[in-house]
Amino acid sequence: MRDLAFLLVCAPWLVLATVSPFAGVLIWSWISFMNPHQLVWGAVQNLPWAMLAFMATLVGCVLAGEPRRAAINSVTVLLVAFLAWITFTSAVALAPPEAVWPMWDRVMKVTLGLLLTAALLTSRDRIHAMVWMMVLSLGYFGVRGGIFTLFTGGGHIVLGPAQTMIQDRNHLAVGMLISIPLMNWLRLHSKHRLIRIGLLAAMGFTLVAVLGSQSRGALVALVATGGVLWVRSRGKVISGIVIATVVAGGIAFMPQSWVDRMETMQNYEEDASATGRIRIWLTAYELARQRPFTGGGFRAVHQQDIVDRLTPGVPARATHSIWFEVLGEHGWVGFGLWVALLVAGIWQTLRLAAIARGQPKLRWAWDLARMSQVSIVAYMVGGTFLSLSYWDYFWTLLVVVAAARAVVRMEVRQEAEHARTVATGGWRARAQAA
Repeated sequence: MRDLAFLLVCAPWLVLATVSPFAGVLIWSWISFMNPHQLVWGAVQNLPWAMLAFMATLVGCVLAGEPRRAAINSVTVLLVAFLAWITFTSAVALAPPEAVWPMWDRVMKVTLGLLLTAALLTSRDRIHAMVWMMVLSLGYFGVRGGIFTLFTGGGHIVLGPAQTMIQDRNHLAVGMLISIPLMNWLRLHSKHRLIRIGLLAAMGFTLVAVLGSQSRGALVALVATGGVLWVRSRGKVISGIVIATVVAGGIAFMPQSWVDRMETMQNYEEDASATGRIRIWLTAYELARQRPFTGGGFRAVHQQDIVDRLTPGVPARATHSIWFEVLGEHGWVGFGLWVALLVAGIWQTLRLAAIARGQPKLRWAWDLARMSQVSIVAYMVGGTFLSLSYWDYFWTLLVVVAAARAVVRMEVRQEAEHARTVATGGWRARAQAA
C-alpha cells in the first residue's frame, strides 16, 4: 500500500513540474530531504526519483520560461566556487576513483539543484512554501519519533530511512534540531489557530525525538540551540520557562540507559567512540598538513592504507566532524571556501534582519533571519561531531535566507519608488494649482 500511495502522490506532482518548475523544485527537495521512496517497498523504492523530479523541473523551466535570471549572491557564488574546487581535489584524490567520483557526483547534483532553487525563490510565497517543505520533510520523523519515544518510555531509538544522509540517529537528531526553529517561524506566521497549535505540538514531539535518538552530540547541540532560541524569542520570560520545562521534563522522562549514555561524555577518555573520533580528527589534520593545498580528496580517511601512512594504528573511518572532514578532504583552500559559505549564510541573516528591523510589513523576514540563526547554530554545534559537511538540507537554508534578502530588498526598493512617485505627483499638482 505504501508504494501505491507514494506513486499516487509523486506521479501527478511530476506532471505538474513540467508546467510549473517551482513545483518541481519542491518535489525534488522533498525527495532529497525526506527520501520518502526509502520508506516504501518493491520496485518503486529503487527508481531514481530525484533525477526524475529534476528532469521534470528542467522541462517545466523551458515551457514556463523560468527562471528569468540566475540568483547571484554570496551563497550561490561560493557554492559554485566550492564545486569547482572539489572537482580539482577529486582529480588528484588519494582514494580510488570508484570511491571519489560518486561523492563528487552527489555534491555536484546537489549544487546544481540548489542553484536552480535559488533562481526560482523569487517571492515570499515561494520562500514560505520551501520552508514548509523543509519542515514537513524532517518533521515527519520528529513527530513519529517523538510519539514512539513516549509510547516506549524512551526505549525507542529514533532512526532515519536506510541508505540516506539521515539514516544515522546522530545525523537525524541534528537535522531535527535544525528544523525546530523553522517550525517556530511557520507558527509565528500562520494565520490559522489549528496550524499554530499543530506546529507547537510538532516542536514538542520533535524535541522528544531528539532526546529519543540517544545522541550525545545532539544533546550538546540541543543545549546550544535552546539557548540561542531563547535569546531570539519575543517573550523571553515565558519562552525561557517553556524551553526549560520541556527540556527538563523530556530528560526526566528518559530511561536510565539514556542517562548512562549521556554521562559517558564526562569520561570521554574511556569512551572508545569518542577517542576514535579524536584520533581520526588528528588524521584529517595530518592529511591537510601534508597536502595543504588539495587535501586528500573525498573518502581519503576511509582508506586504511592512506590512514596508515599518516597516523599508524588509527582505524580508517568517517571523520565525524564537518570541520575536519572538509579540511582533510579538500585542504585549506577548500576549507576556506566552505567556511566562507557558512559565514555568507550568517551574514545574509544579519543583513536580512537589519533591513527588516522595525518594519511591521517585513516582520516575516525579521523572524526568518533570527530563527535561521538558531538553525545555523544547531548545525555548527551538532555538526562538530558528525559528517554532514555537504548536506543539501542545510545548504538549502542558506539559499532560502539569501533569497529572502533579495525579495525584501526588491520590496523596499519598490515601496521607495512608489513613495517618490506619489510625492512627485503631489508636488506637480500643487505647482499646477498655484
